[in-house]
Amino acid sequence: MALIAGSDESRVADTPPPSSARSGHKRSRFNALRSWKVIAGLVIVGFFVLMAIVGPYLVKANPSAMSLAILLPPSSAHWLGTTQEGQDVLAQLVDGSRSTLIVAALAASIATVVSIIVGLAGGYLGGVSDELLSVLSNIFLVIPTLPLVIVLAGYLPNRGDLSVTLVIALTGWAWGARVMRAQTLSIRKRDYIEAARATGEGTWRILLWEILPNELAIVTASFLFTAIFAILTAAGLAFLGLANVSEWSWGTMLYWAQNDSALQAGAWWWFVPPGLCIALVGTGLALLNFGFDEMTNPRLRSVRPVKRPKRGQPPTPAAPVETLRAAVTDGSRFTPVRHAGSVEEG
Repeated sequence: MALIAGSDESRVADTPPPSSARSGHKRSRFNALRSWKVIAGLVIVGFFVLMAIVGPYLVKANPSAMSLAILLPPSSAHWLGTTQEGQDVLAQLVDGSRSTLIVAALAASIATVVSIIVGLAGGYLGGVSDELLSVLSNIFLVIPTLPLVIVLAGYLPNRGDLSVTLVIALTGWAWGARVMRAQTLSIRKRDYIEAARATGEGTWRILLWEILPNELAIVTASFLFTAIFAILTAAGLAFLGLANVSEWSWGTMLYWAQNDSALQAGAWWWFVPPGLCIALVGTGLALLNFGFDEMTNPRLRSVRPVKRPKRGQPPTPAAPVETLRAAVTDGSRFTPVRHAGSVEEG
């Protein structure tokens, strides 16, 4: 008579996870928050947000005030030099950061809200509503964005920050709506959505409380991507003279530097700082996007390679059952394997 002994790990999936496993799962989430991409992105974006809020109180020079100090390089009197009209470049940079970040935040918020409404409603309702909203999204996706923005901004009677914000939000919502619609189509047939519908939950409650929380990663990515698009578009419109060039922003600084031939005059301190700030803010937002994506998508999390034992060292002992239980609750794919034991004759 042969007895095949099964291993204890084969019953891991059938046993409830202990409290230590749940705490390990929380610790893994906390460790994910310490991603270097998220930290670097928060530091970069936070620096510019502080500069926009506190900077005008620290740099009290009037960015539009003219003086006889024309095209001076950076010095102790003017940290970033002066323009052709004797204006302080640092004062313009600090004052323009507030306008640039406000336009980016408002445009990204409006575009994200529109993409949430269109994507959730189209993916969940289906039918004619989905077809109409999909056609509308496809139209904005296939139209070249920059020419459309230039045309819309050129025909606006008021070229202030509000008009630029509305133009950017109008042209920047379609990508997020398309992605959210695809995710909603995948979620709406799941069991918990069917259960909520069977219990009499309203449509908007299901969309906002059952479906939307499962798409927070897409919402975050859409907001950050649209913010980058808004910063670049606002700077491009100001550089082309399609915004209000009397209000200081990083794009306005580039416009006046190009208009007054700063490159030919060798005044690099006039156009390099605003261009560098635009690049740094875009980099910070991109790092936040990549970091949040890795935190919410287990497939993108970095896995440490297994170290092989050196010669003369004993092999690493097998992981205990408690560790395997924690691995199951950590969200990783784990398939218990039933090992064949020793065969005894009886």
